[in-house]
Amino acid sequence: MKAGALLTCAGAFALSACATARMHSKSELNSIATECGLALGQLAQDEEEKRLLFIMEAKPSVAKQKCVRQWARRNHLKPVVIGDVNWVAE
Repeated sequence: MKAGALLTCAGAFALSACATARMHSKSELNSIATECGLALGQLAQDEEEKRLLFIMEAKPSVAKQKCVRQWARRNHLKPVVIGDVNWVAE
């Protein structure tokens, strides 16, 4: 019986490791952004690479990064900090 329970636990763990990310709405991302001390619109996901969660702030504090990282981990996302972007006017 122990071997069966162990096999069931191993299978459940393997499936949870393969969880896929989903697209979060702008309102969900804005809610998390404000919860973590960021401004509205400073968290974004790419539709083609849903696993990436972009933090668009130059040098976010460690506390902000930790907050976003914890939420991202729970939602199967990988946080990426985008800071110091120079926009070119055309």
